Amino acid sequence: MSDYKESKDNPLHKEYGMWSNTCYIVRKMAEYQPSVLFLMALGFVAKSFSPYFMGIFGKYVIDIIQSGNAASAEDELIRLILIAGFIAAVLRLCSAIYDSKAWYRFIYVRMNMITERIAKVLGLKYELLERPDVLDAAERASMAVNDNTSGVEGMMRLISQLGENGLTVIVTFVAVTVLDPRLIIAMVILSVVQYIYFRHIIRIDKEQVWDKLSGSWRTRHYMERITQDFDFAKDIRLFNLSDYLAEKFEKVNAFFIERNDHHHRLWLRYNFVSGVAGTAIKVLVYAVLFASVLKKDMSVGDFTMFLAFSFAFSGALTGLLQRFGDFKRASLVTDDFRSFIDLDTEDDEKDCIPLPDTDSYEIEFVDVSYRYLKSDKEALSHLNLKIRPGEKLAVVGLNGAGKTTMIKLLLRLYDPTEGYITLNGTDIRKFRRADYYKLFAPVFQNVEIFAFLMSENIAMLRKDELDSEKVRDCAFESGLKERIESLSKGIETPLTKIVEDDGVDLSGGEKQKLALAKALYKGAGIVVLDEPTSALDAIAEQALYERFDEMIGDKSAVYISHRLASTRFCDRIAMFEEGRLAEYGSHDELMAANGKYAGMFNTQAQYYRENPESDESGVIANA
Repeated sequence: MSDYKESKDNPLHKEYGMWSNTCYIVRKMAEYQPSVLFLMALGFVAKSFSPYFMGIFGKYVIDIIQSGNAASAEDELIRLILIAGFIAAVLRLCSAIYDSKAWYRFIYVRMNMITERIAKVLGLKYELLERPDVLDAAERASMAVNDNTSGVEGMMRLISQLGENGLTVIVTFVAVTVLDPRLIIAMVILSVVQYIYFRHIIRIDKEQVWDKLSGSWRTRHYMERITQDFDFAKDIRLFNLSDYLAEKFEKVNAFFIERNDHHHRLWLRYNFVSGVAGTAIKVLVYAVLFASVLKKDMSVGDFTMFLAFSFAFSGALTGLLQRFGDFKRASLVTDDFRSFIDLDTEDDEKDCIPLPDTDSYEIEFVDVSYRYLKSDKEALSHLNLKIRPGEKLAVVGLNGAGKTTMIKLLLRLYDPTEGYITLNGTDIRKFRRADYYKLFAPVFQNVEIFAFLMSENIAMLRKDELDSEKVRDCAFESGLKERIESLSKGIETPLTKIVEDDGVDLSGGEKQKLALAKALYKGAGIVVLDEPTSALDAIAEQALYERFDEMIGDKSAVYISHRLASTRFCDRIAMFEEGRLAEYGSHDELMAANGKYAGMFNTQAQYYRENPESDESGVIANA
């Protein structure tokens, strides 16, 4: 396990330890770009000999010159220069190959790990995406793969540097020991002092700077997104929010600036300590060498060689310890990535069974309750409800009554905290989510448009996989014919201007029509409309619901609205109040019962009557 203890502000965080993370990163390199392992070995062997090679070469040159044999000196020097030049050229070539080819392979591995993170996010259960601890873990994982100097790529680069420094230390250690063992001891002590302080700064920096900032990244990204998002632009301008948002952004940035200032102060202190230790090492090396020249009659050539060995050892040892500290820090960040990738998503899809081979589906809620995380109140309580094949069910009630929670449970975006839901008598948790989702064609209140072609937005498939004729028919049937025919590229027009310069933006009404076209194209056995027309008045909403009801024919459908008159044509009406099923029956049955549904219906209907004297059966005018 790592010596450093990660902050426990996120219970999902795990500590894997440096050795485990090293093996993990090597496996990732072998998986995505195995050639980089050979390049790393080539690079650290070549780079490790470079610091002291010229010292060895210089010693022999000086020894030949001082030999006094002028007749043979010239030939020996030429031969030595040729050999040394060839070795230097090979070392330089190997270093150049590593420098030019390894870096983008590191990036390639990191890009694949980014893909892993995205795939993990896309594979998470919907309800996990609402948990702050999961979002924070995802953000930390993103930071671990979005920087080429720390995290996963930092570990890749540092493995090579550690190998380079380690090999240099091993080779030069013997030479410096021969010179004076006490020099080794002094250099090791000073280097260890630097490393201990370096490790202290790393720990403080992560705990007091980067861990503190991790929870603020989401806020900053959110602020950056909404200030550039077209959907927010109207409110920002019409409600004069620019100064307010700028002020909030300044507060977020002020915290970042304050933490970054602290970061730089920490490393300024380290640089001072490192500079003092480095100067002391140089003084010691020169003192020992001068003493050897005076007392041991050391030659100038040996002086040159041992000087190169001593400085190479000192630099490599200091570099090895510092890179080791960097490596531990990168390992801590890699913990963030692995913690998210290994997030226990409670695999509940083992031993699943196929969906029933039928076009007739009956869904039943059996004593179903749901409580949101950290909530002290149930959003839905002990619901018993059956949706029969081909039935049109209206789910009504005031905002916050539990309608949307019920729909998310129906679609299995959530699983009940109590009770269960069955499909044709079988608990829906026995089916794979991906299979179960195929049963539904949902239209939600907030219609999200992807920066795809219009045809791809309707079919939710790639252009080469969709049925263009079916897409066009569904679009025309949902009311988009006039808009499509006005576009030069028709149904193949890219939507939004985020990706394509010639993209188009849809109005709110056109987005709703596109969502209906999407539901029609999917052609699933059960249609769900979750207040997609909340921006319309009740008469227009009723007209749209009834028209869509005609489009889907005899399929089962669930219509959600807080306006009761819009769904009075349904077979059954389920009225929710404070998370409970308050009333259930047909419109006529509930009106005859003269309960809460009838009271709310009459209250709402009076605003839409053409004739104030008419009774409730003639409330809504023809659309």
